[in-house]
Order: sequence, then structure tokens, then C-alpha cells
Amino acid sequence: MAKLLEGKPVAEKIKEAIRLSVQNLKQAPVLASILVGNNLGAASYVSSQEKTAASLGIAYRLYKLNDNITENVLIDLINKLNADKTVNGIIVQTPLGPQMDYRKISEVISAQKDAEGMHPLNMGHVIFGNNRAATCTASAVMELLNSTGIDLCGKETVVVGSSEIVGKPLALLLLERLATVTICHIGTSKAGKLKEHVRKADLLISAVGQAGIINGEWIKKGAIVVDVGINRANGKIVGDVGFQAAEKRASYITPVPGGVGPLTVVILMRNLVEAAKLQQ
Repeated sequence: MAKLLEGKPVAEKIKEAIRLSVQNLKQAPVLASILVGNNLGAASYVSSQEKTAASLGIAYRLYKLNDNITENVLIDLINKLNADKTVNGIIVQTPLGPQMDYRKISEVISAQKDAEGMHPLNMGHVIFGNNRAATCTASAVMELLNSTGIDLCGKETVVVGSSEIVGKPLALLLLERLATVTICHIGTSKAGKLKEHVRKADLLISAVGQAGIINGEWIKKGAIVVDVGINRANGKIVGDVGFQAAEKRASYITPVPGGVGPLTVVILMRNLVEAAKLQQ
């Protein structure tokens, strides 16, 4: 039976370090959060951000915009926040409407105020081994893996999902640890080879957002399983991996919810504080 990789204990340790950093700043750091529309998932994440910020002595400013606004209106707001010297970090919640180009929006946010790690300049830093510049979710996964104390060198690692926010930066972080990384995506599934790759993985990380896309029976005996997926199925929150079967085969596995999620928002706050240090 697998040992649970829970995010909360790891998050609490990071929070303590953040509190000390906040106390040493000249003034409380400020995070500006932009929420477009009424997406329930984004609203839930915002609520978690507000609570975490308050517990760490961080000022949180929420800007709510209608879902029918134009891209230019959003860009104008971001530019104002970029110019506001009292704001240390900016995050734009996703998803955005079809009239928005998220990649373009990510480029508008000042690289120095990019709390989520999505600016192309910060993505570039990750290629050169600057882990602090990585996206919040990718960093959260690495913090969980660090907590196991397991050496990733040479581990056959399969990342399912190739998004800019998780899959791609995570692959780079894993390469820095000398893991042997394979990225699976929609092309892998279309070719009917997803099962083949998953069964070889010493470390499996799934970030697709599709309930049950990975059968728990595919998991290699003794593998580490990190499930980033957050899905609603039959009134419950579940991951991408069939948990019951996977738990019997893996050595470590993240619960959903309770695994990566609690860490992601804490990493966001850590990124903010690091940005505030540089700015102040």
C-alpha cells in the first residue's frame, strides 16, 4: 500500500519561511489578482489565495472583471498594475474567455511582478536551472518529491500533459535532477501508446485534467505517482489516475484533493515575497 504524499505538511514548513521573510521586508508585500468572469474553479482558487495571504501578512488586492470584457481592457489594467510601485506581484486567474490570448496576456505582465512564473523571460530562466522562476504548480510538484528524499537521478519519469503551466516547465525541473523524462500528450493517446509509457514509469506525474485517463492497474510496482489533475466526477473531486488500484501498486501517491493543491498557493506567495525582496 502506497504512502500518501500530502501537501499540507510540506506547505506548513514553507509558510514558516515565508512569514520570516515578510517580517524582514520594509513593508507588507502586495499581490494583485485579476479574476475575469465567474468560473467556479478560479473563484475557489482566489478564495484560497486570500486566506493564505492573510495568514502570512500579505496584502491581497482582487480585481473582478466581467467575462465579456475585451482583451485590451485587461491589458490596460495589467499595465496600470505594472506601473504601480505599491504592487509587488500580479496573477491573472484562468480560464479566460475565448476573446483572450493567455500567452499574450502572460507577456504583458512585468517579468519582475510575474507571481505565477508564466512570463517568457521567467520560463527562459528555468531552462538555465533557475528553479525559483518556475510556475507554481510545477514547483509544488518538485517540493512534494523533495519531501520523499528519493534521488531522482536516472529515474524513468513520465509526465502526462504538456501545458506551459505544468508539463513543460516540470520536465525542465526534472531534467535538472537528472531524471530520464518522457512527456506524453494527446498525440501519445492518439497513437495508443499512453499505457505503454505509463507502465515503464518509476515516477509518474499526470496533469491532464481528465478523470480516470490513467488506469491505476497500469502503475508500475513501487512507482511514485503525483496526480495534479483536479476533476469533478459523480459529485466528488478526483484526479487523473484511478486512485484505488494505483494506491495498491505505488510506493508513494498524492491524494486528490490534498496533494499538490495545498502547495500551489503557498508557492505563489513565496514567489511574491521573492519578487518583493528584489523590488524593495
